[in-house]
Amino acid sequence: MRIVIAGEDAGRAAEFDALLADYGLDWTIDWLPAGTTVDPAMAAFDVFVCGLRPGPIGGPELLARVAALYPQAVRILLLDQNPDEASVDIAQGLDGAHRVLARPLDPAELVAAVESVVDLRELLDNESLKRVLGRINSLPPPPRLYLQLTRLLRDPDASNAEIAQILSQDPAIAAKVLRLCNSAYFSGGREITDMRAAVTRLGHQTLLRMVLTIEAFGGGGLASSQEREAMQDRALRASNLARRLLPGPSAELAATASLLAEVGRLLPGVSSGEPGEEGPHYAEAGAYLMGLWGLPMPIVEAVAYQHRPGQLRAAGFWVAGAVHVATALVAGREPDEAYLRSVGMLERLPQWREWVQPMVTAEDEA
Repeated sequence: MRIVIAGEDAGRAAEFDALLADYGLDWTIDWLPAGTTVDPAMAAFDVFVCGLRPGPIGGPELLARVAALYPQAVRILLLDQNPDEASVDIAQGLDGAHRVLARPLDPAELVAAVESVVDLRELLDNESLKRVLGRINSLPPPPRLYLQLTRLLRDPDASNAEIAQILSQDPAIAAKVLRLCNSAYFSGGREITDMRAAVTRLGHQTLLRMVLTIEAFGGGGLASSQEREAMQDRALRASNLARRLLPGPSAELAATASLLAEVGRLLPGVSSGEPGEEGPHYAEAGAYLMGLWGLPMPIVEAVAYQHRPGQLRAAGFWVAGAVHVATALVAGREPDEAYLRSVGMLERLPQWREWVQPMVTAEDEA
């Protein structure tokens, strides 16, 4: 295993080497000075680590180059504890990273992060999952409008009028956005009748999640219309809750992952996890689908491990933990208290229970 760390303090090399020796890991670490770029002439590596500002070339651009030139490499983004970078830079960096760690980089957390991504790849690279999904004639397509809006919102000069114009290009989705905008979830007491007003009321991130919900749950599949609506209801509630559980730069990742946690149920031949059921679990199948769609790896990871976050070899309470708690509470299940105790969050559970929104019924929206 070869790790490349760009733009960080190479004076800590001995500290990292000592830990790798203690763990018995035959890994090597190369420290690139600030300003070094990534090109095809570099010796192959397995892990690339950088911050948002590793030099003249920004971290998001470096991660994008790594993804293009070394697609199998694990990409890790470092964020300061109280980042003052522009939110658009953080969003771009999160999109290109498999894992996010705090600066200054802790060598034990680096090892855990690398191993957790390797574990995820092994989890999803199983023949049963590939065989079942390979028999599906038409997998749900990527959320086209969501991805298009995501790219647009990376432009700090993007206006609400431009966003509304893109939404209006798909009348079916525009109509559903307006319907949801006036529902009990989002209603502010005044009826919204045009897309520009909807964008203003909802805000960009809420709008993104709404569009993703419509695209992810709007298709056919084997689930009935009633089942899809129930899943969409749980998804929206879990998404809103997860965003509160994990404030800061990762809040939107947690919200999006919770929104997609049950999408695997729409695929034929998957298991709901009940005893005696055959086929891959819907969580793993959903995570596999997220990977095909090209969504950020932290979302894929959180969907895959939503029922067993303790199996992730990563320190602290992050996206997978927030998704686990949010989806469990919304579904009426008990979160894993042993896991919450291990990450120091068990005492928060009573407060989190109070945050769970009641299910929205047809009468509520009328």
